[in-house]
Amino acid sequence: MAIIAPFKGLTYNYYVRQDFEAIVAPPYDVISEEEQEAYYQKDPYNVIRLILAKKKIGDSDWDNRYTRGADCFKRWESAGILLHSDQPTIYLTALEYDPGNGEPRRTRWGIIVLARIEDEDAGVILPHERTFSAHKDDRLKLMSACSAQLSQIFGLYEDPDNTIMDAARKLVDFPPEIAFDFEDGTNHRMWIIQRPSVFKKIADAMLNKSIFIADGHHRYETARNYRNMMRARHGHKPLDRSYEYVMMYLSNMSDEGLTILPSHRLIKEVPDIEPETLLEKVGLWFDITSFPLKGSDISKECADLKQKLKEAGRQNTVIGFYHTKSDQCYLLSLKPGARDKLGDDLHVSLKKLDVLVLSRFILQQGIGLTKQDLDNDQIIHYQSSMGAVVSQVRSGDYQMAFLLNPTRIEHVQEIANNSLVMPRKSTYFYPKILTGLVFNKLNPKESVHVP
Repeated sequence: MAIIAPFKGLTYNYYVRQDFEAIVAPPYDVISEEEQEAYYQKDPYNVIRLILAKKKIGDSDWDNRYTRGADCFKRWESAGILLHSDQPTIYLTALEYDPGNGEPRRTRWGIIVLARIEDEDAGVILPHERTFSAHKDDRLKLMSACSAQLSQIFGLYEDPDNTIMDAARKLVDFPPEIAFDFEDGTNHRMWIIQRPSVFKKIADAMLNKSIFIADGHHRYETARNYRNMMRARHGHKPLDRSYEYVMMYLSNMSDEGLTILPSHRLIKEVPDIEPETLLEKVGLWFDITSFPLKGSDISKECADLKQKLKEAGRQNTVIGFYHTKSDQCYLLSLKPGARDKLGDDLHVSLKKLDVLVLSRFILQQGIGLTKQDLDNDQIIHYQSSMGAVVSQVRSGDYQMAFLLNPTRIEHVQEIANNSLVMPRKSTYFYPKILTGLVFNKLNPKESVHVP
């Protein structure tokens, strides 16, 4: 059962600052070096100084990007830049965005709460993607330096009747404490709710549910590693200590505003791979059709391509292939029975995934990449925008690209429920949760009150 609780979070002082668009940022792992510098220049109190402080020549164990982030955090709290809630709170959010393709804007609702960290085999908080030690080590150093959780994990739960979100939303007959438009065109509103009766109703409704991690797998495992470290340091304590919990943004899996984007694969360069050679190899498993992709109107071409992928992929795995040496885009449709040849080592649930079909048949057997290559960011890059993919291949920045349909939410559920994990970047829940809305301090002497 999922144990959730309100908490005394820290926010930027919204009595002083309402221009949150200047001080928040996307999650650390999607910020490039150029974007990092831009956020630094945007505002002296931008959250980038906490989550992704700059490295310096001469960094040491006592003076580094993590200690500098922690120093900022402490100074901002002391100076009143950050405001500490004086009573347990849940934070209700509404995120309005443009899903693209000419569709009307959507709004995704969520609540930011604490969730009790569970052991890996508990079957309560369910991951679905692989994690990597280097990323977890990086976040653990920051969490340890700051004694705080600076970003939320994005979690999903099943609630067809929308009991949980309705309980929170019926209280918001007042303007949000925080409201702003971010640079990417998204609109953000956040209400601060301090009603114990609502806490109780929401917590009770979550008791019989599991939480599926949509985004933030590394941060969740980091929070568990930090918890274990604190348990070793402080001895056996009740399970209500602050480090036993992690800050989560929770949204209903049935929410009309939930969107999953594809993660297209871009290949930088693989020697001796011509488009004709690759197509001949993968023809063993795929039926292949092609159409021109050489016009000047990339947006229209990509809209047509996206529609072709969507229609062809309703009942089958279909992958788009585009090479810098070709003026054609190829649609690779999995042949009947080919899925059974993916390998006996794969669970039947994993064989349903387009990304596994791409990985096994095309990237490994077709191109010859190793499993280590598949995790090498110097070889494979990821991009959710089809227009960006086509432009980067056409310009020669990348040798080739493989275009995918979004992973279905029911496949995410099935994978997680079977305690399995997908390849990295199998899903992209859009939009990402901005960092800087709420922070959670971790005082080992403080307890969390569960309603």
